[in-house]
Amino acid sequence: MTPLKICYVSSEVVPFAKTGGLADVAGALPCALKEMNQDVRLMMANYKSINERKFVLREVIRLKEVKVTLGNETRIIDGKTAFLPNSKVHVYFLHIPEYFDRKELYMDPTTGKDFEDNAERFAFFSKATLETLKLLYWQPDIIHCNEWQTALIPFYLKTQYKNDDFFKNTKTILTLHNLAYQGTFPLEKAGKIDIPDEYIQPGREFEFYGKLNLLKGGILFADLINTVSEKYAEEITEQAQYGFGFEDILKSRKKDLSGILNGVDYSNWDPETDHLISHDYTPDTLEDKIKNKKELCKQTNLSFDENIPVIGIISRLTDQKGFDLIEEVADDLMKMDLQIVILGTGDPKYHKLLEKLQKKFPSKLSVNLRFDNKLAHLIEAGSDIFLMPSRFEPCGLNQMYSLKYGTVPVVRETGGLADTIDDFDPKTGKGTGFTFKKYSGSEMLKAIQRAIKTFKDKRIWTKIQEAGMKKDFSWENSARKYMDLYKKALSK
Repeated sequence: MTPLKICYVSSEVVPFAKTGGLADVAGALPCALKEMNQDVRLMMANYKSINERKFVLREVIRLKEVKVTLGNETRIIDGKTAFLPNSKVHVYFLHIPEYFDRKELYMDPTTGKDFEDNAERFAFFSKATLETLKLLYWQPDIIHCNEWQTALIPFYLKTQYKNDDFFKNTKTILTLHNLAYQGTFPLEKAGKIDIPDEYIQPGREFEFYGKLNLLKGGILFADLINTVSEKYAEEITEQAQYGFGFEDILKSRKKDLSGILNGVDYSNWDPETDHLISHDYTPDTLEDKIKNKKELCKQTNLSFDENIPVIGIISRLTDQKGFDLIEEVADDLMKMDLQIVILGTGDPKYHKLLEKLQKKFPSKLSVNLRFDNKLAHLIEAGSDIFLMPSRFEPCGLNQMYSLKYGTVPVVRETGGLADTIDDFDPKTGKGTGFTFKKYSGSEMLKAIQRAIKTFKDKRIWTKIQEAGMKKDFSWENSARKYMDLYKKALSK
C-alpha cells in the first residue's frame, strides 16, 4: 500500500518546546507513524527558546524569505528543518520574528497573561504552514491539526484554498487535547486573520457567546475530530462540566468524533531501562523498587519507612487536577499513615497552601514547586501509590507511567483515567488501581484508605503491581487507530 503523506501540525513538540501534554504526543505519534512506513512530517513555530545548535536546525533554500499575507499584514517567514531525535521524521520550523522571538510560547512572563496577539500569531503560523507545503511541493493526504492554535487550517482550506488544486485531495483531522483551552478573542480580531464577517454573526461557526472562538470553528470545519481517550469523547458530548459549552456542537458532529488514547513512550518511561532512577527493576525484580523509595525519601527530606506508603503527585497545581479536593480534606489526609511527595507548578493559591501544609507537617509532606524531569522519574519509581484526583482528564499520562513502574494509581473515574485504570476488586483479586466516581474530598479519601489498607497485604499488593506492569499502552497501538481515522477521512 502506498504510504500516506501526513502533515502533523502542532504549536509545541518535545523536545523542542513544551508547556503540556500536547508536546509529548506531538513528539511521539509521528515517530510511531513513521515506524509504520508512513510519510510523516511535522510543522511547528520556531520559538526563540529552541536551541538551534543543539538540534542542528538547517536552512531550507526554498523557504527563505517567504511572504505570507493575512488580513492587511504581510510578514516575511523563514523555514528551517531538523529531525525529531532518534528518528527520520522531518520537522519544519517556521520563523516569524515579530511573533515568535519571545521568551514564552503563549504567555507574557512579565504580566502572567496570554499574549494579546495570540490570534494573529497562530493564524499566521497556520497560513504559513499551508504556503510552506506548496513551496516544498509536498501534497499531504492528511493535515493533522491540534488544539485551537492550528484550528484555522481546516477553515482556510475550505474557504481561501477551496479552489486550489494543490489541496484538492487533502483532508483534515483536528485533535482536541483539552476543551478548556479554546482560543477566544474579541470579535474585531476576525478581519485581521481572514475570517469574513459572515462567520462571526451570532450562532455562526466562529462566534461563541459574543467572542471569536477559534476552536469552535475548527470543530465545525475539520473533516474528522478526535479526543485523546474514548471516555472523554463520550463525556464532552453529554455534560457541560466536560464539554465547556460545546456539547451540542460536538453532538451535531458525533458521527465524525472518536476517541483514541494517547500512547506512552516506553523508551523514556520503563523502570528496566530508566537512567534517571537510582535502581532499575522489572516485574521479576520488583523487590528493587524499594531502593528507589529510599532514594526518593532521601532527596525529598522524608524519613524512609518501608511500611509507610509514599504517595506521589506530579501535576499542574490547578482545580482541574483535583487540588481543590486536596485542599478540602488536607487535615484528614495528614492524619493518615502516609507520606506525600508533590512535584509541579500552577495556581499561586495552591503554591501557598502546600507550602503552609509542608511547614505544618514536614515529616509527612515534601512540596517541590518546579518542573524537574529527573525527580519526576524518581517519584514514579519510588512512590508506592500515585494520586490523580482530576475533575476531568482528557487522557492523562502519569497514571500509565505509574502502572509501568509498579506504582499503584488512585484516580477519579473520568476520561482517560477511567479508560486505563481498573478498580481493584478484593473478591476477584483483579484490578490495577483504586478509583472513585463522585468528585468529592470524602470519596477521594475513601479510595486512598482502600489503597493503604491493601498496601499492608504485601501478597495482594504485589499482584496489583504486576497486573499494572503487564499493561501495554504503547504508541504503536494508538498509531494503528490513527491510521484507521486517516483512512476514514480520505473516504469522506
